[in-house]
Amino acid sequence: MIINTGARTDTAQWYAPWLLNRFEEGFVLVRNPLYPHKVSRYELDPSVVDCVVFCSKNYAPLLPQLHRITSRFNTHFHYTITAYGPDIEPEVPDLEESVHTLYDLERLVGAQRICWRYDPVLLTGTYTIERHLQTFSWLAERLAGHVDRCIFSFVEMYQKLEHNFPELEPISPEDRDRLAAGLGAIAARRNLRIQTCGNNGVWSQYGIGRSACMTLQMLGAANGVTFKDLKHLGQRAGCGCFRARDIGAYDSCPNGCRYCYANRDHAKALDNYLHAHDPQSPLLLGVLSADDEVTSAKQQSLLLRNDQLSLDIPM
Repeated sequence: MIINTGARTDTAQWYAPWLLNRFEEGFVLVRNPLYPHKVSRYELDPSVVDCVVFCSKNYAPLLPQLHRITSRFNTHFHYTITAYGPDIEPEVPDLEESVHTLYDLERLVGAQRICWRYDPVLLTGTYTIERHLQTFSWLAERLAGHVDRCIFSFVEMYQKLEHNFPELEPISPEDRDRLAAGLGAIAARRNLRIQTCGNNGVWSQYGIGRSACMTLQMLGAANGVTFKDLKHLGQRAGCGCFRARDIGAYDSCPNGCRYCYANRDHAKALDNYLHAHDPQSPLLLGVLSADDEVTSAKQQSLLLRNDQLSLDIPM
């Protein structure tokens, strides 16, 4: 199975001690977001966890001890670096710092395990198409050769964004086409592979690959292993990713990104981080109660073993 550590919260930046403790103890507990008293237990063991996928906007807090995970598990890293400043991403490092932290990560894990995420692409009076293309070009110049690929997506207009982000401007089909053409051309000049994420249209005419941010082929190639030929159901419409199990929790990321889908509001997330998190707890937030029902999750390896691989080799 695939474990994801960062889709619901930026675990690497804010919860690194907890994450390291979980891998040290060999298990983690995760509450069901819809049924909070139902808790799943996942064994963090290489015999059943084929790859650990990280998603973060700042890996610096985790880097000094990252070897405690990478020495035992296959890994893959999504690193989000965008054009936005603290007006949109309040607790995210600036561009220069982010780029240098990515270089530090590359020295530890290699470029083939890193995807640079430039998303979501959104428009405001400050963050125009021209500014996106200028910043993307600046970043591509510095990141090409240090990452395996770039993945981008256009912002999804969730209803809560109307309240949290009123200055957000709609992105017209013409805007999308202009942005996709520009991003594709910049990536081509830098020999940087680029693809979309989610249901963001088809832009193959601009050299942009289809949506599939986390495939077994990608994870296998990055780690030198072979996965079974399994169907990729995706996480949502238009998604070609393989399903992963997220060990984080919603309403727990203090980054404060105004486009965030995982936090209902920044104040609640910050309060949970400050008052509901114990680095020693098997749960990211809170502790088990008498009403909780803990169930061991079904886990099995997806890797193609040597004896299975030999069956495909002509004698």
